[in-house]
Amino acid sequence: MPHFIPIERWYRFQWNQEAFLISFMPKQKCLLPLEMIMHSTEMNSSMKEEKEKLSYPKENIKILLLEGIHPTAVENFNEHHYTNVETHDVAWSEEELLERIGDVHIIGVRSKTHITQTVIEKASKLKAIGCFCIGTNQVDLDAATKAGITVFNSPYSNTRSVAELVIAESIMLMRRIPMRDKKAHQGIWLKDAKHSYEVRGKKMGIIGYGHIGSQVSVLAENLGFDVHYYDIEPKLPMGNATRESTLEDLLEISDIITLHVPATDQTDLMMDAGKLAQMKEGSILLNLSRGSVVDIKALRNAIDSGHLSGAGIDVYPEEPESKGEPFSSALQNASNVILTPHIGGSTIEAQYNIGLDVSTKLIQLIDNGTTVGSFSVPPLNLPVQKDAHRILHIHDNKPGVLSEINRRLSDMDINVLGQYLKTNEQIGYVVLDIDKKHGDKVLDEMNSVKHTIRTRILY
Repeated sequence: MPHFIPIERWYRFQWNQEAFLISFMPKQKCLLPLEMIMHSTEMNSSMKEEKEKLSYPKENIKILLLEGIHPTAVENFNEHHYTNVETHDVAWSEEELLERIGDVHIIGVRSKTHITQTVIEKASKLKAIGCFCIGTNQVDLDAATKAGITVFNSPYSNTRSVAELVIAESIMLMRRIPMRDKKAHQGIWLKDAKHSYEVRGKKMGIIGYGHIGSQVSVLAENLGFDVHYYDIEPKLPMGNATRESTLEDLLEISDIITLHVPATDQTDLMMDAGKLAQMKEGSILLNLSRGSVVDIKALRNAIDSGHLSGAGIDVYPEEPESKGEPFSSALQNASNVILTPHIGGSTIEAQYNIGLDVSTKLIQLIDNGTTVGSFSVPPLNLPVQKDAHRILHIHDNKPGVLSEINRRLSDMDINVLGQYLKTNEQIGYVVLDIDKKHGDKVLDEMNSVKHTIRTRILY
């Protein structure tokens, strides 16, 4: 008879002379010859050593996830032994955050919860902020940087979802489906070809040729669009797309204009009455980027006058805080207009990918100090260093800090096994791998270095 020996998550399976390891973890079943990995006693020993070398027990690290972040994030944390995870489906106000942020080490938000300077100053234990979305507008990045708090987002995980909705709305609006759908629901049979067009051969104008804009370009060209684009930075075209030298040139020739720009001072109300008037007569405007880039009232006027034949809007200057709250827009009941509630990236696939992406970045930060993708602490991609203490030192970017760190280590006769440094305009991030026989005394020394923001021993 076969028998099983439990080894934490794995079981040692013995059958005749063959030995295997089998896992019964949810959603994970695998069977491997025992000699391909390690003996059960070695696994137990390795797991214990891994837990013992951490400076702070993983189960004590408090993680707060707000706004219904996809469960894959929780699963990822748990699989890496971070089990102290609290989740909520709604956004929190500043008052709620101030009341409960004090003992939180990692916070995850989407787009509605705002991490202000006041919140950051109150969050004495906060190590990182995960923005489970494309942007970081909801976080005071300057305050986070000065506090040495790492901020991550997921800029590419929902690219495909947004691009697909752009294509879908383009077809729907060119065929005037919103108006025909409404009439059908009213019992009116409006069967004709008036003002209905194929997208093949039409000019798609893309403003902002980044990850989403270029993905739209590829999909649009495959449907037969003649793709043109404009970006303030030089960008190589995808496929047969044509780069226009000015925004005005793009507006004048395009049958559909789609916006894919960030919210900056430069893009604030970039599509105002003047720019809308420069658009081709009878063209369509799509905005699935940021609510601040379009003058909504001016757009309504352009549609009512017949200058534009339609619009698809997914983002707004003011949006409800949570699902189910009242919503009002000047575009409501306008002809041939599709209004969606900021769902460009809201697909199961996108939310799954975002949950996995951001949680992985947070885990890598806490596990080994890696900050690749950070918007605050300078990005460092760090190797795992065995048989060493790893010290993370964040400081104001001032001359002489690294020299003082090295001088103090030398005075203590400490052997440095590895040293990594990255700076930005405001702060510097130094990672030190030192001989294992040194510990708390080094931490005290590093904390006393001038211009230090925060220091901790990772392991």
